[in-house]
Amino acid sequence: MLRDASILITGGTGSFGHTFVPMTLAKYNPRRLVIYSRDEMKQWEMAKIYGDDDRVRFFIGDVRDKDRLARALDGIDFVVHAAATKIVPTAEYNPFECVKTNVIGAMNLIDACIDRGVKRVVALSTDKASSPANLYGATKLTSDKLFVAGNSYSGSHETRFGVVRYGNVMGSRGSVIPFFLSIADKGSLPITDDRMTRFMISLEQGVELVWHAFEDMVGGEIYVKKIPSMKVTDVAHACVSNAEHEIVGIRPGEKLHEQMIGTEDALHTYEYPEHFKILPAIHNWSSDPFRIKDGVKVSETFNYSSDNNPEWMSIASLQTWIAQNREKIGNI
Repeated sequence: MLRDASILITGGTGSFGHTFVPMTLAKYNPRRLVIYSRDEMKQWEMAKIYGDDDRVRFFIGDVRDKDRLARALDGIDFVVHAAATKIVPTAEYNPFECVKTNVIGAMNLIDACIDRGVKRVVALSTDKASSPANLYGATKLTSDKLFVAGNSYSGSHETRFGVVRYGNVMGSRGSVIPFFLSIADKGSLPITDDRMTRFMISLEQGVELVWHAFEDMVGGEIYVKKIPSMKVTDVAHACVSNAEHEIVGIRPGEKLHEQMIGTEDALHTYEYPEHFKILPAIHNWSSDPFRIKDGVKVSETFNYSSDNNPEWMSIASLQTWIAQNREKIGNI
């Protein structure tokens, strides 16, 4: 589907974009892959990686600017929406700015994609959008609802919208693994709560989930990857095996455990070998066989969270992953 297509990724200079772009170029050889973002320095640094590859284009712009989006989307077939204000404390202390990017930006993109005749759009979501406990999660839940509803909002237009949702991305900028490694020589690591658990996913798995969504979606689906969990104390041991742990308390808006599917969504959720799919509650789309395909409906009490996950990553497995990826941890 993506082969020889024109693709645009918003927030494309971030961690996801740095993995999505080379993987998609290698697998699908798109005609054009446009990185749309507002940071000229990050674009300049990223452009040096691709040199004279005329498939890769860079477009300065902000998802808050609907007119600029409309210009950037000219001739685009597929869009990945990765732009977001996503650091939890930043969102708590700058709520208006978070809403402008995560909510108004989503509205702008939906309108612009419909007007420009984009074929399919996949928006990146987060575990924090499920039963949100902070502003970032609340804005991403709103964004998810907007993209789902966009499939009816588009009317006679053929633009289709879907969402992918996953948890903690291992090794991404600002995440816990590069943080622990950066203070390995301090002798102790700050732990918010020794009961805390987190989902673990690699950026490569995140990219593959987006590819699957493009191929599978009818419109309005939320795809949730099946991934392992880890206790935060085990993550700390994997990063720095001999460090003491200092309990510092949970930060404002932070959850003890991550949740990707709550019981309120169980009535519309189906299970597949490698993922779950939350179908839209609107328009009876959750009973549509073209969206369900070969899925098996989960129980009405189903809940997918990092503490009740049947799959767990071991300390040794994470240590192996760190050894294999050390050069790029925290740099993407």
